[in-house]
Formats: sequence, structure tokens, C-alpha cells
Amino acid sequence: MKGEEYLTRPQQYALVYNEGRSWVSGLVVMKALPNGLKRSRYGFSVSQRVGGAVTRNRVKRRLREILRREPLTPGWDIVFIARQAAATTGYAELKQSVEGLLSRARLLAGNYEGISLKTN
Repeated sequence: MKGEEYLTRPQQYALVYNEGRSWVSGLVVMKALPNGLKRSRYGFSVSQRVGGAVTRNRVKRRLREILRREPLTPGWDIVFIARQAAATTGYAELKQSVEGLLSRARLLAGNYEGISLKTN
């Protein structure tokens, strides 16, 4: 994976948190915002509530691997926020949860419709 695929600055995270749209599952919360670029970038937020350093890093590694294998629609900044339940779940359940969120948001590469930030 390239460094260009990550959100790296606190301002980038803050923008997605404040202006992005959210989708929630039992294991992960996903926030997404159009970025106007030809690629999608993503970041992870795993707080100390999830567990110790080893547990938090395991959750981040699993999320990175899941996203490495998923083709994303270009042009989005996405933040994945792990919930406490993500620490005790297996890879397959976490993958199913992330795929479900990406599908609901229409951010998988097969869905070119994208999402609307307007709410009715």
C-alpha cells in the first residue's frame, strides 16, 4: 500500500468527522466525505477503550488488510472508527462488517453512483 492512500493529518480527520456522512455497524463506524482527488484515502481511529496497544494494533492491521483487498470508488476520504466489540471478533466478522458499510455507502468500486451528502 502506498502512503498516498492514508489520511495522515489531524485536519484531514477533523474535516471528515465534521462534514462527512456516517454509517454504523456493531463493530465499526465509518465516516466518508468526497475529496475531489482521483483516489480514495482512509484512516483508522482505534481508541484505548478498545484495548491495549497490542489489541489496537491488531484491529488496525485487520482493517488495513480488509481495505487492501477491497476495490474502493475513487474520490473519497474515509475514516473507520473501531468499537470495543472489534477487539474480540475475528477477521471474517470484521471483514463482513466493513464490506457491509462500504456497500451501504456505495463506495465499493462496482457502485459508481456514490453517495449523497444531502438528507431529505
